[in-house]
Amino acid sequence: MEYTHLGRSGLSVSRLCLGTMNFGWKTEEADAHAIMDRAHDEGVNFFDTANVYGFDAGKGRTEEVLGTWFAQGGGRRERTVLATKVYGSMSEWPNDTFLSARNLVRSADESLRRMQTDWIDLYQFHHVDLETPWDEIWQACETLVAQGKVLYVGSSNHAAWQLVAANEAAARRHFLGLVSEQSHYNLLTRHVELEVLPAARHHGIGVIPWSPLAGGLLAGALGQPEGTRRTEDRQQRRIERHRPALQAYEDACGEWGLAPADVALAWLLHRDGVTAPIVGPRTMEQFTGSLAALDVRLEQAQLDRLDEVFPGFRPAPVEYAW
Repeated sequence: MEYTHLGRSGLSVSRLCLGTMNFGWKTEEADAHAIMDRAHDEGVNFFDTANVYGFDAGKGRTEEVLGTWFAQGGGRRERTVLATKVYGSMSEWPNDTFLSARNLVRSADESLRRMQTDWIDLYQFHHVDLETPWDEIWQACETLVAQGKVLYVGSSNHAAWQLVAANEAAARRHFLGLVSEQSHYNLLTRHVELEVLPAARHHGIGVIPWSPLAGGLLAGALGQPEGTRRTEDRQQRRIERHRPALQAYEDACGEWGLAPADVALAWLLHRDGVTAPIVGPRTMEQFTGSLAALDVRLEQAQLDRLDEVFPGFRPAPVEYAW
């Protein structure tokens, strides 16, 4: 397993991040525990979750599954870089959502309780809160850090100017600020190349791509047998909208003798500024399959061909200005 620093921090994380969003509702607890054990066996030390995950089984359920796994001991917690998120509503009451100081502190305590741990390695803002000032947000985070409940802070789904505003406000307070940003980034969705990636690199913020396989479109959607391909109307519309590019992509992967999912993950691992794409398996088979991407090395000619199939963006303003 390869490791890298999370942004400008001294924290070492694996080049793949285990996303746990399915645990506890699509993936049974025992199976989730087995996947996390296998992740450690393979050297994956970076796990991502969120306080709202659990969905049909109830918000917070996924964090509880991590908690019962940590409770088994054996160094499970000590070997894990644990990332969770805060923002989404946990109840119908108005102060149980967003990024107020009250919600940040109380949600951290609730996440710690569910996960049966004393600290969160990376506490992430799941979305931007345009109504709460950064000074209030950072004051709450400073309190959590001082108490030893949180070690690092990251963001998710933030625009470039919001990353800059956040870290400028943190710098004024002599606080470390954001060290990571989770962004929607894959071969089909490359908008972050305009400004988010350049801003993140400039400010030492590691980028953690979510949905690296574009909801399965980049995992060989066209080549799957009819009996196993997703049949939801929305997914079929997405496939039809991107069919020419997907066909060219799968043809290229076939020529190279590589699985489309491996190429999609490997491409992200080749991107400057990317720390670790998040893989969110439902099954052990899916998790095991994702490990193969770590051994894929794409040549420049292959990267160029992928850019032809899925055109990206140059950093702004070069992309749209003279």
